[in-house]
Formats: sequence, structure tokens, C-alpha cells
Amino acid sequence: MKSLFKIFFLSASFLTGITACKNETDVDKSNPFFSEFKTPFNVPPFEKIMAKHYMPAFSKGMAEGRSNLEKILQDKDEPTFRNTIDPLDQMNPLLTKVSYVFFAQTSANTNDSLQKIEVEISPKLSEYEDEISLNPILFKRIKSVYDNQAKFNLDGEQKFLLENLYKNLVRNGALLSASEQDTLRKLNQEISVLTVNFSQNVLSETNKFRLIIDNEADLKGLPENAIAGAAELAKEDSLDGKWVFTTQKPSMLPFLTYNENRDLRKKLYDAYLTRGNHNDQLDNKKVLSDIVSLRAKRAKLLGYKSHADLNLENRMSKTPSNVFALLDQLWTPALKVAGEELTEMQKIADREIVKFRIEPSDWWYYAEKLRKEKYNLDDSELRPYFKLENVREGAFAVANKLYGITFTPVNGIPLPHPDAMAFEVKEADGNHVGILYMDFYARPSKGQGAWCGGYRDHQLLNGKEIKPVVTIVCNFNGPTDEAPSLLSLDDVKTIFHEFGHGLQSLFSINKYSTTFPAMDMIELPSQIMEHWATEPVVIKMYAKHYKTGEIMPDALIEKIQKSRYFNTGFDNVELLAASMLDMAYYTLEAPVNIDVEKFEKDYLKKIGLIKEIEPRYKSTYFLHIVGGYDAGYYCYTWAAVLDNDAFEAFKEKGIFDKTTAGSFRKNILAPMGITDAEQSYVNFRGREPVIEPLLKNRGLMQTSEVKN
Repeated sequence: MKSLFKIFFLSASFLTGITACKNETDVDKSNPFFSEFKTPFNVPPFEKIMAKHYMPAFSKGMAEGRSNLEKILQDKDEPTFRNTIDPLDQMNPLLTKVSYVFFAQTSANTNDSLQKIEVEISPKLSEYEDEISLNPILFKRIKSVYDNQAKFNLDGEQKFLLENLYKNLVRNGALLSASEQDTLRKLNQEISVLTVNFSQNVLSETNKFRLIIDNEADLKGLPENAIAGAAELAKEDSLDGKWVFTTQKPSMLPFLTYNENRDLRKKLYDAYLTRGNHNDQLDNKKVLSDIVSLRAKRAKLLGYKSHADLNLENRMSKTPSNVFALLDQLWTPALKVAGEELTEMQKIADREIVKFRIEPSDWWYYAEKLRKEKYNLDDSELRPYFKLENVREGAFAVANKLYGITFTPVNGIPLPHPDAMAFEVKEADGNHVGILYMDFYARPSKGQGAWCGGYRDHQLLNGKEIKPVVTIVCNFNGPTDEAPSLLSLDDVKTIFHEFGHGLQSLFSINKYSTTFPAMDMIELPSQIMEHWATEPVVIKMYAKHYKTGEIMPDALIEKIQKSRYFNTGFDNVELLAASMLDMAYYTLEAPVNIDVEKFEKDYLKKIGLIKEIEPRYKSTYFLHIVGGYDAGYYCYTWAAVLDNDAFEAFKEKGIFDKTTAGSFRKNILAPMGITDAEQSYVNFRGREPVIEPLLKNRGLMQTSEVKN
């Protein structure tokens, strides 16, 4: 799950950074990026933007940025916030404009042309970024402002921006010698290309595999909606009369959960696990090994023990030891609970005619049997009540009750993809908040998982407030001829999760385009929204049977509540294992030269991961740790401490208490990235977070020694 935030000059996702620019007279005047977007709410005119427009826009954006930088550097007056930081923040309007559109599209609607551009532009953008961050004259000016900030009567946001800007420049090589900076530039460019290669390989591998079923008997056990979805995929592949399943989770998980053919379940799951690990042109083992090695070398050059030490310095966690302390505290009780779950599932397997020990590809199948046995509940019983559109409206209704905002469909507005929908978000008084795109269905041109991004951030520009344009992207199965898109309970939580990111982006109050959110806190707005998704009063707001319109009966809601600890051992273990694997890679000290496959196997054995569970992501398709969550996948667990503790504040006053919601918006959502994260949380909660609510809500309290 991703959320795009602007961190330093450009979004972190765009620091991947230029071609020689054309003369102004050679610029294509028809390029949509070279004029104001004359569309409703000034959203990008997606239907007019073609692949050929991107490179000229990148080039012109870089040229304008260089020209604007030169004006700052040539200013003879004493450096001040107004003549240095203000223009620096606004020096890349065109580059930011094209970057937001391009990288959002390469994530959600890519093609061969865009992928080629991505490979070409990545090192050029990196080079451009280094031109700015390693410019000695610019750093001298910023340092002067930083050292003399008491003279400038700065407000809180300006102080926070200045402090983090200065420290960020230092952390990214401003104090290195000229030769060391040359080395750093080369490292940054190499890393930028490798990260693009890694993600493109994963997408290609995911799209390449098809499990084709031509014998209807091999569908035994699958619910009707899963069969219908597989038939639709087969039609798209011109395989009418057959059924296709892929390694996209909306297709794969129902198959693993219900299909009675154990060999086919294993075939599909093995295809998922081995993506990027086939010793061919899409193999990611060497790519990841090089990324880890180069990042370790880069960290050492910058004076840090490891890449993790470098990345964690400006986060809430501060050090790798603090991260491991949290993960270790949860690991032992999570393993214990998972072991208990495995024992119960094995008993079910042992009662069957064919005797075998449960393997990773069996887990979903027997977990579902266990859920039905213990709670008389299965996923197929819930799906008819989780029509996608109803769930979306349920999330909107929760936001309305909390914050008074409304969501109105916008017609006649350019869409990033035909599957997407647009909504205007308004305050209770009718004032415009922003535009929200929602793009839910899986397709080959879209990356895996779910995320929240944006086409424009909130800021104040020359006294004018710029409103955000936010996009939420998921990978759900689309509607079929027989039924609308019906979600699992996990899918429901995914919508609420990404919607939480969306609210944070919509509520931003930053005056400047440059923000510095603590990554550990980024997942707080999203994860806290998941709590509302399963509250009984909220379920009744959106869970309506797609055929009858009947609200989910109390008996079924009660089953959901009673089964809230179902599979919690597995969920925690696979998440923690991936988080610890990420940290293991990035706490390595240079020089690093690893065999990724062996390193992963040895480390997972070292921490005691049971063989029946694989980490949530294996190394060769672990996109998070390559593209922004490197030494950062733990953030979901760190934020879980915060979101569970924060939701207690709502439960104390009522889950729709407007005063509590107002405080959460004011102290957490609105100022994220422009205030200190720890202080923001204390301002909301009145104290520092405690871990007990997390342990309780994950069913780990009884097996763990509680520590604050």
C-alpha cells in the first residue's frame, strides 16, 4: 500500500531525475503541459496527454528549474527565508506538474512507451536532483538562513521546513568533498535505474502467468463470483469457455481459499512466490542485490553505519534498534498464536481421507475451513453484502459523520482511466476541498496492491490556495455479467485504508509544496480508518445484499465480531517477517555482496519463521523495499501502535464524536509533514501512545508481556 508525499523539491516517488532542453521556439505549443489545464477544477486533460508529450515537458521543466535556481544563486542580498527558501520551494512548477501525472500513470496505467520513458528519465531526474541538493552556493545560502533564523520571525511551518531542509541536505551529501559528491551522483543514478527495472520486472512477471482451467471439475469449491471472474479473464484472453486465474490477489486468494484441487492451489501459489526468480531477463535477484549493495555504499559515503541508520534518523523510530525492539516484542507472541492456528488446521486436515502436512499453499484453504468450524462463517457468506459501490458510499458516510464533508460525483471531467470515477469533496458549508479520483479494478497496466497518490498537492501560491487532486487506486475484480464487483472483508478494509490516506491529502493545510512527513506516521490516517470498517453501526451503513438490498443481519455481524481474532497469528507473522527481512537487508554494512535467495532463506530460518508461512512479500517482488519503504516496511506496525491507541480516543467519546474528529483533523491529518510527528500525536491524544490497545486488538495480549 503506497501514499505519495512531497518531501524535497519533488515527491520521493519522483526522485528517480533530464535531457538537454530545446530552445523555446522549438517547443511544441500543443503540449498540454505547456499551458494551464483548462479543465474542470484544472485537473490534467488525460485524453490529450500522449507519451510524446512527457520528455519535452520534463526537459522544459528542468530548464526552467535551472533558470530559477540561477536567480537564487545570483542574488547579491543577504540570504533570507524570503529570497532563498520561498523561491526554492516554487522553482519547479512545470517539473512537478508533469512528474505527478507521469508517475501516477506509470503506476496505474502504464504501457511500453511509458516504461521506456521511465527508464530513460530516471537517471536524468536523479542527476537533476543532485544538481540542486549538492550545489555548494545554494547550501551556503540555506545554511546562512538556518544559522540566522531567529532574525526572520518565522512561523511554525517555516521553521519546520527550514530545519528539515537543512538537515536533509546534510544527510544527502551537502558536506561531502567534490570527489565524494561525484561518487554520490553516480550511486544515485545507478539506484534510480535499478529501482525502475525492479518494479517493471514485477509487473511483467505478474502479467505473464496465467493458470488456465479447461476442466470444470477443477473449479470445485469455488464460489460463483470467483468462477464468473475467471471466465471474464478468459474472454479477455480469447479463451472463451475456459477459466483464467492470475497471481493478482483478487484472482488468486479466492482460488487458494476454496478450490479443492490441492495441486492447482500449489501451482498458483508457487507462481506468485517465484515472481522475479526464474533466472531470466525478468529476474530480480541480481537487481535487488545491487540495490542493497549500492544503498549500503551510499550510506557509508554519507557517514552512516547502514542504509537503515540513514533512513531512520528523521523518523519517529530514530534507530534500527528501536524498530527491532518493537518487532521483536510482537514476534514471539505472534508465532505462538500462529502455531496454535496451525495445530487446529492440521486437525481438520488429518480428518480428511488423504493425509499430509499443511504447506504454505494450503493455509488459506484450511484457515477458511477453521473459520467455518469455529465461527460458522465463510467469506462467500459475506461477499453478497459487500458490493463495491456500497462500501465506497459507506466510507463517504463515515467521513461525513466525522468531518461534515460531502462527496459528489463529477461528470464531464477528464479521467486517468475509463474505469476511474471522480468526486468533488466539499466542506459542510459547501466550500471546495478537492477532487478525489477512485480507480478500483485490476488490469495488466496497473501495478499490484493498492495505494493513494495525487495529481496535485495543497499549497498556497502567490496568495492563492491550490486545492488537491487525489487518487485512490486498488486492484479488485470488476463486475461480471452475473454480478457487480463483490468484495471480501479484507477488500473492504483496503478501501477504508486508502480512503484514510485520501482524507489526509484532502485535509492538508501546508502553505509550501515542500513537506517532511515522518514515515512512521504516514500509515496512521489509513490504518485508523480500518477500525470504522468493522464497527457494527458502520457495517449497517454499507453492507446491503446486492440482490435484495437487505441490510446485513445482526447474526452475521455478530459472527464478524466474534471472528475478529481469526487468523491473527498468520496475519501478524507474515507482516512481521517481511518487515524484519526488509530491516535485515538494510542494516547490512558496506561492502555488501549477497546472494538474495540464500540471504532470505538463512534470515527467515534465523528468526524462526515456521515453514508453513511465507513472508507477506518475498524478496524478488517486494516492491515496498525498493520504491519508498526501504528500511520502512515496519512503518505499518509502528503506525499500528498509534492507530489502535488513537481509536481508543474515539471509543471513549463515541466513534462519531465530532470534537474528537476535529482534533484528529487539526493535529494529525491537516499538519502532516509540516509539524513534528511525536508532538502532533501528543497534541491529539494528550499523552504518548501505549501498546496495550494494539496487543489487545490483535489477540496477542494474553501471550505477551505488555510494555509501554
